[in-house]
Amino acid sequence: MAVSLAVVIILGLAADYLFRRLQLPGLVGMLLVGIVVGPHVLGLLRPEMMAVSADFRRIALIIILLRAGFTLRRQTLRRTARPALLMSFLPAACEMAGVALAAKYLLSFSWLQGAMLGAIVGAVSPAVVVPMMISFMEQGKGARKGIPTFVLAGSALDNVFAIVVFTQFLSLYQGGMGSLWLDLAGIPIAIVLGVLLGLAAGYLVSRFLQHHDLATPRRTVLILGVAIFLTWIGDLAKNTVPIAALLGVLAMGLVILERDESLGHLISHKLQRLWVFAELLLFVLVGAQVDPKVAWGAGLIGLAIIAIGLVFRSLGAFLAVTGAGLNFREKLFCIIAYVPKATVQAAIGALPLEAGVPGGEIILALAVLSVLVTAPPGAIGLSFWGERVLEKDELTPYRFVTLRSQLKLPRVGQRVRQRESGTIWKVIEEKEVWVAQPDPGGGPPRLIPALSLRLWRMDPDLPPGKGKTFRHNYTPGDFSFDRHWEILEA
Repeated sequence: MAVSLAVVIILGLAADYLFRRLQLPGLVGMLLVGIVVGPHVLGLLRPEMMAVSADFRRIALIIILLRAGFTLRRQTLRRTARPALLMSFLPAACEMAGVALAAKYLLSFSWLQGAMLGAIVGAVSPAVVVPMMISFMEQGKGARKGIPTFVLAGSALDNVFAIVVFTQFLSLYQGGMGSLWLDLAGIPIAIVLGVLLGLAAGYLVSRFLQHHDLATPRRTVLILGVAIFLTWIGDLAKNTVPIAALLGVLAMGLVILERDESLGHLISHKLQRLWVFAELLLFVLVGAQVDPKVAWGAGLIGLAIIAIGLVFRSLGAFLAVTGAGLNFREKLFCIIAYVPKATVQAAIGALPLEAGVPGGEIILALAVLSVLVTAPPGAIGLSFWGERVLEKDELTPYRFVTLRSQLKLPRVGQRVRQRESGTIWKVIEEKEVWVAQPDPGGGPPRLIPALSLRLWRMDPDLPPGKGKTFRHNYTPGDFSFDRHWEILEA
């Protein structure tokens, strides 16, 4: 398996680099590498690697959802709650209806077979959408209207809706006596329980970290371990009560950020580094699940059904954001954001075939084909259109995230050494402030982001805040910290 990991890392990084040089999303290259090196083409990944592929993909998805939780702002979520809620089910429901209708008349499927196909094909891929939304949020794009925020939240809930509906349809085929409406009522229950579980976990973890001074890497690993444990609880309870555990992961990051903003930003920074490896695993292994021969078997009729489903999905997405104050170009961005498919289709596409559903092989072929024809073009279209359509809010709080990354500043609690004197200082306060920058042309000053750090010269005989302190506002282009200071602990 070690050699398979090396293949994933080396070829995945090469594809990412090449596609970025071509001004295309790197994840598209990783997906294509996965298809080529997977067991269905060149077979460069060993069977034991494919056996643990689902676990690796889940951990990678947890990492990106944790990053999303540490990026969300409560006030923005509250402001965008309505479109986020509608985006969580309306586009998927419309696509399910369109696919079921098309399958009924183009493939002579029964309504139940078509409904199962629609539920599989109708799920958007958070693995593709969430990282791109985080990137837009960190750039401040679309922040004024909260567009990336409600697309991110809606895509996470979309999967809950699609999987619950598919499970019910499969149960009906197998002779289950469950009520469709009762199972649909379980969706809000799953959402509420998932959020409550995440809030409780976030509160307990933040309380623990306030009383135990762990090094940052240990804090990061602890939070990641708790997030994985939440998903295990969701799996354990799925036959008793539905829990949207992945939504709980989002909520956990959000509550830690709200209770300790400095800690939240620090963990987010560490997760960003960890995501470099997790991203390779996620997209290459998702691509490795795709069998191009199976997709080819779907033929032109399969393409027609997927196209009809996307038309219905686009209508649903358009209706979901109507009334959210968006212009037509921004609504089109939301429609494109809901095109990519990958994770759910790879996870459950083969279940009807395994359950003996007539036409199961066709359902699997369409699930695979939907990934091939939507994930790469959808990611490219999302990147291209988002860069041109989303307005950049100059006063967005996410500009501080970018600023911190550029200047490589420490967090509260970290120790630093002054290069000239060799004395040890500790960061005891951090503020995000806007400062006025004079206009060289004589115009009105403009506001720019600044991170205000207060450092205390460490003296074991004095409590923090007593004795000699130093404060400085670090603005874009001010790299003086790296010249004068050295961070001693990560």
